[in-house]
Amino acid sequence: MYEYITGRLEEITPTDAIVEACGVGYDLLISLSTFSRLQGAQGRQVKLYTSHLVREDDEALYGFADKAERSVFVQLISVSGVGPGSARMILSAMTADEVREAVLANDVNKFKSVKGIGLKTAQRVILDLKDKIGKGGDTFSFDTPGGGASAVREEAQSALTLLGFAKPAVEKTLDKLLKETPDASLEDLIKRALKLL
Repeated sequence: MYEYITGRLEEITPTDAIVEACGVGYDLLISLSTFSRLQGAQGRQVKLYTSHLVREDDEALYGFADKAERSVFVQLISVSGVGPGSARMILSAMTADEVREAVLANDVNKFKSVKGIGLKTAQRVILDLKDKIGKGGDTFSFDTPGGGASAVREEAQSALTLLGFAKPAVEKTLDKLLKETPDASLEDLIKRALKLL
């Protein structure tokens, strides 16, 4: 229904971006990969490709930094047993390229490492998407600007609790990870926490 939204990035969290276009503020649900690409863009013009999903009891607008990530999202939600929440979780743990590579390599363990994805769902994703996902595409690299360790921890905790994880478990996991790597980037911290939660 909507191809993309171009406007001023008013607010951003690891799970949401609010973009004002023509006087309307759109709340777009985003993945960690898109969040990383939008770092430092608050207050500036951005273009997010969208996927508008309407369910019986819910309506949501998902935003993506590029068409490749949106394409993988749409392909993921076409798999039986993978809803938009799980697809966003997968795209928060892996880039669009990594999803493609995991499908092409039949890497069940890569999908199983994502919270909420079991063996059967991982196998179904690979089986269903094997013919849909082609080789090639852009190679993405995501860099998150540095910040204080407490700010990074706070952002990571916020993102993980918004994704539905229990706050005590999130705090314990983040404390453990920050002891191991005190200077971890936000994206790295969240990706590693997703594998442990």
